[in-house]
Amino acid sequence: MKKGTWYSRNLVFFWTIIIAISVIVFGAVYSTQLGEISGVFMQWVSHYFGWLYIWAIFAFIVFLVWISFSNYGKIKLGKDTDKPEFSNFSWYSMLFCGSTGIGLVFWSIAEPLSHYAAPPTGVVAGSQQAIDFSVRTCYLHWGITQWVCFAVVGLGIAYFQFRKGKNAQISNLMIPLVGEKHTEGFFGKAIDGFSVVVSFAGVATSLGLGVSQICGGLNYLFDIPKNENTILTIIILITLVFIISAISGVYKGIKILSNLNTILALALLVVAFAVGPKITMLNNLTNSVGQHIQYFFSDVMMINAFGNNEWVMNWRVFYYAWFVAWTPFVGMFCARISKGRTVREFIWGVVVVPTLFTIVWLAVFSAIALSTVQGWSLENVQQLIASPETAVFIVFSHYPLSQAISIMIIVLLGIFFITSADSATYSLSMMTSNGSITPPVYKKVVWGIVCSCIAYILLSAGSLKPLQTISIAATLPFLFVMIAMMWALVKDMKKSDLTETKK
Repeated sequence: MKKGTWYSRNLVFFWTIIIAISVIVFGAVYSTQLGEISGVFMQWVSHYFGWLYIWAIFAFIVFLVWISFSNYGKIKLGKDTDKPEFSNFSWYSMLFCGSTGIGLVFWSIAEPLSHYAAPPTGVVAGSQQAIDFSVRTCYLHWGITQWVCFAVVGLGIAYFQFRKGKNAQISNLMIPLVGEKHTEGFFGKAIDGFSVVVSFAGVATSLGLGVSQICGGLNYLFDIPKNENTILTIIILITLVFIISAISGVYKGIKILSNLNTILALALLVVAFAVGPKITMLNNLTNSVGQHIQYFFSDVMMINAFGNNEWVMNWRVFYYAWFVAWTPFVGMFCARISKGRTVREFIWGVVVVPTLFTIVWLAVFSAIALSTVQGWSLENVQQLIASPETAVFIVFSHYPLSQAISIMIIVLLGIFFITSADSATYSLSMMTSNGSITPPVYKKVVWGIVCSCIAYILLSAGSLKPLQTISIAATLPFLFVMIAMMWALVKDMKKSDLTETKK
């Protein structure tokens, strides 16, 4: 095959790798400047478009509820005779482990305490009001608002890939609106390329958070120094495992590791419940679910027209944008493993089941965290959450089996790192292989190394924040693409499939 032919078929891959290498070099040499640029960029996006992210999340929720209960919900993501490729347990496991599970473990102790000690204006820090606000806020951030983002993109890709026979490219979702001529031209390549850039930046920062907490745990438990050598050793070992797993494909490595990780997560949840304040946990679950339902709409749409929006921008809008940054690759992966499901089944599996699990998880861990700090001064709580990577280990040191639980958390983080990077590597390879569900091995290896290198260099430079902030701020154009996806999906379903589903 001639060089020109390879280049024309790998245009997105070539230029996104160039951009990724540039990010690595710039992040290593100019980390301070990167931080300054990213801060200004994110502040501008939040100030002028924070309201748009809030409306978009609300629109995604309404859209998915409507389409799930409509006749469109009966449409099969594939041929009418296609059956699901994975059991429900393996499907749920891969959905959860291939997304933001690593973030849930990282923040399950630190975030409830953050909102308890430093809530928004109008909520008294350290009060019962702050406790109620804290827990329901964690439910919102790690529950439905992130999963609807993944579901909107994943549903569109799965529909056009398995029902309409298109390649798994995000640009193909725009065909009903702009036509194939434009999606196969510069417009389509730009959408696909931008999706990849947003994805690898978001993936690298999240993987860096996982490594940071693993290092923090090893340092706290075994006094292993948290330095560049430790970071490099952990990243190399885990990178080798997840690249091998990604190469083996979704039917072997990714599925096996996801099943294992789900079992381990359930075991940790049971152990945490067994050693923690059980009645407090059950009361916390009961009260917080009621609070979540009661304040759901006002919390989703929370923004001040005349007051201070610092908390809203730093937490809520930040999270909404972070989930959008993860959306291209998580949506791609959700679509890949959902062939043979109906639209309604896909929405319930991708949105409802993970949200319910997240609520139970956070009810247990937030109760443990908040019970531990009762009687502490707010200054001591703030000192604890100043290092979120060690907060979970310090909190569990006040409970029985703390050593065993901490080791379980480190192992869980390691496998979450592997499964998240696993699915990300596979999805990035698909996205840069014109949507092929069997991307070349060398692309999986390249993307695995690239994401790990970015995480290592930024951790070594002292902070993941600049790249994380840039990746989040850069989601603004992709947010418009996601909004257009809903219109395009319904337009094509109405034209092609609604008549059949009414028969």
